[in-house]
Amino acid sequence: MKAFLINNYTKDGLQLADVPAPKVGDNDVLVEVNSASINLLDSKIKKGEFKLFLPYQFPLILGHDVAGIITQVGKNVKKFKIGDEIYSRVSDFHIGTFAEFISINEKDVALKPKNLTMEESASIPLVALTAWQALVEKANLKKGQKVFIQAGSGGVGTVAIQFAKHLGATVATTASEKSFKLLKNLGADILIDYKTQDFETMLKDYDVVLNSQDNKTLQKSINILKPNGQVISISGPPTPDFAKEIGLPWYLKIVMSLLSFSIRGKAKKRNIDYSFLFMKASGNQLEKITKLIEADIIKPVIDKIFPFEQTNEALEYVESGHAKGKIVIKIK
Repeated sequence: MKAFLINNYTKDGLQLADVPAPKVGDNDVLVEVNSASINLLDSKIKKGEFKLFLPYQFPLILGHDVAGIITQVGKNVKKFKIGDEIYSRVSDFHIGTFAEFISINEKDVALKPKNLTMEESASIPLVALTAWQALVEKANLKKGQKVFIQAGSGGVGTVAIQFAKHLGATVATTASEKSFKLLKNLGADILIDYKTQDFETMLKDYDVVLNSQDNKTLQKSINILKPNGQVISISGPPTPDFAKEIGLPWYLKIVMSLLSFSIRGKAKKRNIDYSFLFMKASGNQLEKITKLIEADIIKPVIDKIFPFEQTNEALEYVESGHAKGKIVIKIK
């Protein structure tokens, strides 16, 4: 099969190569990939930014999100059959959706939403699971609370705004002015132009911040939270709690303790809870998200669809930071 891969950590593009089709384990389904979407995570893994806790082997096929059709099932698979249309955010260490086929553990898979196309379905899993795990699981966001979601027009932002509104929160977000109409339609209440306005002077007494930006923005985010508020960061720095959660060795716990020392200290002084979220694959959570999609509560936001052979151009577009919503590659 054809696949886009890297042979080492690199800032350069991916290589298109012919590789053997994946083996199908007893608990796996083989999926003929129709569409995959690109996430900033793909770029970060390509450059080696997460090699401390995600030490991948090479050659490595990239890609975390997929929508496609099951063509083979392992002998222990109970929930799915050949011909099922599915979508998934595949597990870490089992990535590889920038390919014609991928083998996925059935626990990471859900039937795709009936009201979405394959391309729309492929745009959803990673960003929706991130928003779910941040706002529903970690923050336990409730009606009447106030949440600040940074970079509202990005992949995670567009879905997180919809989740937060569904949960009954007041939503503030940052974006450029040309995205304001889109974000208002998704449910954002307070729109801040990051080019001309400073959110730190405009927001106060917030319950939750979903941070996806740099360290400077993270530091400022603590200042807008009320005591006992939460800042959940999907862009780092990772914490010793995170290291413990994923079972890293003691010396990496020390590294992560040092990386997050300053921000944890500042948060503690203000009685704020700081946590780092690296989302996990979950077919069960995707099933819950599917119900919200089929009820028209969550809608995909796609900026562009690229053909498979233009995967490198699609990745560059994601890295440019100008995408509004998700970038999808059409494989079949």
